[in-house]
Amino acid sequence: MKTLVIIPSRLSASRLPGKPLLKINGLSMISHVFKRAEKANIGEVIVAAEDQEIVDDVKKNGGNAILTSNKHKTGTDRIYEAFQKLNISKIDLIMNLQGDEPLMNVEDIRILNKQMIKTRSQLGTLASIIQDKKIFNNLNIVKLITSETLNDLNFPEVENFSRKIIDKNKNIYHHLGIYCYTAYTLNKFVSLRRTPNEVESNLEQLRALDNGIKINVALAKSTSIGVDTEEDLVAIKKIMEYKVK
Repeated sequence: MKTLVIIPSRLSASRLPGKPLLKINGLSMISHVFKRAEKANIGEVIVAAEDQEIVDDVKKNGGNAILTSNKHKTGTDRIYEAFQKLNISKIDLIMNLQGDEPLMNVEDIRILNKQMIKTRSQLGTLASIIQDKKIFNNLNIVKLITSETLNDLNFPEVENFSRKIIDKNKNIYHHLGIYCYTAYTLNKFVSLRRTPNEVESNLEQLRALDNGIKINVALAKSTSIGVDTEEDLVAIKKIMEYKVK
């Protein structure tokens, strides 16, 4: 099966404007993510950006990027436009990797791709074990609930996604910013209206669950940190600068 990796990106993030071009170790965040995806070696990698500055930066750093509309409400709508524009033949899977997770584990990207190929699921994602109890109350961090305990081999269905957790006795995990769609599922997803559940929680994955699209989840080997605030950026910089030393 043939996989295409698309990384949606925009400068107008509400909580940390301009974040794709913020520098970490002298390289923009979006270019760090591109290089991680390329290193996974699961297929061609493209950044789908609504800003020419992002396209220019990615290309300057040796990557591939395409300009998309600035009218999209979600990252999935953006990757769909890029997928249509690229018109690459015989793509079976589209990997949606978030442009603000520069610490995404390369092996985890491969794990998700392998599980999608092996199980022929509609839509897959990743989650990690919650080590820090503060995460349960952090509304910036999305959690997911599964019916069965995650392990290195299984790929169970997600029951729900939430920013706020009420019942801590369930199988709750830290959701990572990565999705893998079959081409058919991506086409179906973008044709659906945003659901009240999705709008209220600001979680587009709820649109899939609300419309009967199953989402399966694999256990990630490590926890990736999404950059949503200045504090997140400082934490990421410390980790990545330490890794270089």
